[in-house]
Amino acid sequence: MRAITDGFELTGEQRDFVALARDFALREIRPRAREVDDADHESPLDLWEKAAKLGLTSFMLPEQYGGGGVTDLVTQALVTEELSYGDIGIGNLLTSNGFFAGPVETLGTPEQKERWLRPLTGGDPPMTALAVTEPGVGSDAAALTTRAERDGADYVLTGQKTWISNAPYARWIVVFATVAPGSRSRGVSAFVVERETPGLRIGRALPKMGQRAIVSAEVFLDGVRVPAEHRLGDEGQGFYGLMRTFDASRILIAAACTGLSRAALDAALGYAKEREQFGVPIIQHQAVAFRLADMAAKVDASRLLTWRAARVHDSGRPCAEEAAIAKLTASENAMWCTWAALQTHGGWGYSREFLLEKWMRDAKLEEIEEGTSDIQRLIISRSLAR
Repeated sequence: MRAITDGFELTGEQRDFVALARDFALREIRPRAREVDDADHESPLDLWEKAAKLGLTSFMLPEQYGGGGVTDLVTQALVTEELSYGDIGIGNLLTSNGFFAGPVETLGTPEQKERWLRPLTGGDPPMTALAVTEPGVGSDAAALTTRAERDGADYVLTGQKTWISNAPYARWIVVFATVAPGSRSRGVSAFVVERETPGLRIGRALPKMGQRAIVSAEVFLDGVRVPAEHRLGDEGQGFYGLMRTFDASRILIAAACTGLSRAALDAALGYAKEREQFGVPIIQHQAVAFRLADMAAKVDASRLLTWRAARVHDSGRPCAEEAAIAKLTASENAMWCTWAALQTHGGWGYSREFLLEKWMRDAKLEEIEEGTSDIQRLIISRSLAR
C-alpha cells in the first residue's frame, strides 16, 4: 500500500508526528487490540500513561498551555489516522481529551483555559468527558432537557446524560444544559463539572458492540451545584461551542475511519497474496482483485475528503458541509472496507483468530456517533438547498 503522504508535501514537524504515531500504533496499540476488546469495560490506562509521556494525548492542545501546539486540523488528522490504524477504539481513547478541550478553547476565558487545559498536558493527565446525549435526546442536540437554574452565584444542574465516553474515569465533564427550557438552542449552555461535586453520580458501564477501549456510562445530575465561573461563555452560547466542536471532531472521526479502512485493506491485501485457491493466490481471481481495488479507492476518497475538510476548517471558513461529507463518506467506507476484508478472509475472517470481526464491529459506531449518517445527509442537503 502506498504511503499516506504520496503526492503531498508535509512539513518536517508533520512527518515527525506521523512517524511517532505510526511507531506507537504498531508497537503498543495493535498488539493490545484483542485483549482490550475482550476486557469489555476496562480502558487500557497503561497505554494512556505511555501515550501521555510521548505527548500523544495532548499534541492537539495549544502550546501556551503546555500542549504540543498542533492546533491545525490537517496535522491532527494525520496523527489520528495513524493511531487508528493501530486500533480505532484505542486511538480514539488517546485523543479523547481533545473533545473536552474543544468547548473550553472555543468559549473559555484565559483563566478557564489555564485551569482546565494545562493539567491535560502534563505527564500524568486526567481523563475528561463531554456530556450531551440524553435518554430521549440524541441527534436533536438542541432539544436537551438537562436544566441549569441560576441560584445566586451558582447554577444548579438537574438531569440525566447517557452514552458518555470516559465517564467512569473522567475528572472533569463539560455538561451541556439549558437555562431556558423550551427555547432549544438559544438556552443551551456549557458547564465544567468536577467529578467529586455532590449530586453527580456515574452509572454503570454500558455494554457495547465495539470500540470497547472507551468505556461509556450514564451520568446523573441531582441538584449539582456549580459555581458560575464554571460556565463556559455566556448563557446560550453552549450550542455554538458544541457545533464548532462537532465540526472539528467529525473531521477527526473521518481521519480515524480512514486509518481503520487502511488497516482493513492492508490485512486483506496481505492475505490475498498468500492464500491460494484453485492453484493460485486469490488476488489473481478477479472477484477478489476488484474488491481490493474498490477498497483502495475508498481509502483514498476518505483521506482526501478528510484533508479537504481539515483545510477548510484551518482557514477559518465555515466547514459544516465539508465535515459532514468527510464523516459520512469515511464512516460508511470504513464499514464497507471492514466487511470486504472479512469477506476476503472467508471463514477465517469470521473467526476471532483475526481482528477483522472486531474491526467490523468497531466501524459501525462511526456511522452513529456525533451525528448519524442520516444527520450528515441532512446537513449536506440543507447546504445544497441554500
